[in-house]
Amino acid sequence: MEKITLKNRLKVARAEKDLSQEDLANLVGVTRQTISSIETGQYCPSALLAFLLAKKLEKPIEQLFFLEGDEK
Repeated sequence: MEKITLKNRLKVARAEKDLSQEDLANLVGVTRQTISSIETGQYCPSALLAFLLAKKLEKPIEQLFFLEGDEK
């Protein structure tokens, strides 16, 4: 069975809004390190944080986060 992982396009969406990691972190109430860890796949955000990020970046959550290894 293939491992399913959560991937994201947070860095691209953040760049489209011309936001630094620090800017985005302040908008959603987390640290810059948390944003960095999410972008690099080292940290999987809670559902609440994922929805907050999508809202602040004005993107549907499915455009920011997606499953890899879920080809069935």
